[in-house]
Amino acid sequence: MRPTPFQLVFGTSAQEVFPSIKQALADAGHDPRDRDRFLMLREVVTLVRELRPDEGLGEGIDQLAALVHQAYLHWEAGERVIEVTPEHLAALLQGSREAENNAESPSALYAQLPQHRIWAEVIPGHPPEPLDGCFVHPTMDESALRVLGVFGMHPEREGFSVVEATGPRPLALMRGDGTELFSPTLSGGKSAGLFSIAGEEELIELGWRTSALAAIPPAGASEWRA
Repeated sequence: MRPTPFQLVFGTSAQEVFPSIKQALADAGHDPRDRDRFLMLREVVTLVRELRPDEGLGEGIDQLAALVHQAYLHWEAGERVIEVTPEHLAALLQGSREAENNAESPSALYAQLPQHRIWAEVIPGHPPEPLDGCFVHPTMDESALRVLGVFGMHPEREGFSVVEATGPRPLALMRGDGTELFSPTLSGGKSAGLFSIAGEEELIELGWRTSALAAIPPAGASEWRA
């Protein structure tokens, strides 16, 4: 299993900074999933400032805050990772939802997907980027998921792109052009065995599908890893 975004960004510092955040949340009596309260903690504000580049982030500060929150919940849940193998990917994206609809929302996890198989236009008008995986956790009332997709990870690139979407399981989700969910939008993508995420609802749907693997990992998907 290749390194996760959590390991690359927080691997050497998680045990130094996250325990103090956990204690601060407990002292204040806050639910860790409450992002607004989480981001108001002095320890979190300090961490975000340390991670922010010197030149600043502008509107990207929201994405950094989302990453820090998702990373904390991932750490608190034991750094659980599910690896979807290339052999199982097509079944996951093209298969039936019947078994998944009855699955309970798990605690936070990171679903790692096969490299360079799923693509999305992260920034409108810019080239598509490949999806490494997604952080997933249930909202406070557990009726919806927060899904943070991590795109464009590459050894020669500093950092990566993130996109977050929040919502309940989409009902009767369909693409406006009639193509199948997750079908490729890249030229030649179908013959190359590629898939695409078209819009936030498909990202949310992917989060629900991967989170279902936590309850009953099927053939081709790894068990929880601490």
